[in-house]
Amino acid sequence: MRVVIQRVSEASVTIEGKIKSSIGQGLLILLGIEPTDEQADIDWLCKKISKLRIFGDENGVMNKSLLDIDGELLVISQFTLHASTKKGNRPSYIKAAKPDIAIPLYEQFLATLETIAGRSIGTGEFGADMKVRLLNDGPVTILMDSKQKE
Repeated sequence: MRVVIQRVSEASVTIEGKIKSSIGQGLLILLGIEPTDEQADIDWLCKKISKLRIFGDENGVMNKSLLDIDGELLVISQFTLHASTKKGNRPSYIKAAKPDIAIPLYEQFLATLETIAGRSIGTGEFGADMKVRLLNDGPVTILMDSKQKE
């Protein structure tokens, strides 16, 4: 499981011209799922995400977590995070989980993160053509892969 975490001042996702979700200060998380992902990957990422100290304290040092600042969350599924660009110019998405595997894992990721963070989460719509807007704060962008946790 891979995530791109962006610290944002605000973010939103629009589907078919209508805003589906929007947040203020917090984290926009793009989530890519592989067929081998399981609950252990979800648990590890959700705990790390909720406790990442990437928000400024009173001295401007990144020392506060999402929980510390009572920040908001927006999670968007993004199979292209598992793109392989080794051959040719057209990326291959063979490592990305198919919907029958990915959708339940995506939903479990949302439920787990909501429980750990103790707040509701804005979402996109799995498989939809989404327009994501964000105001990256910092900019701060962090990549995490549950297969590289050790």
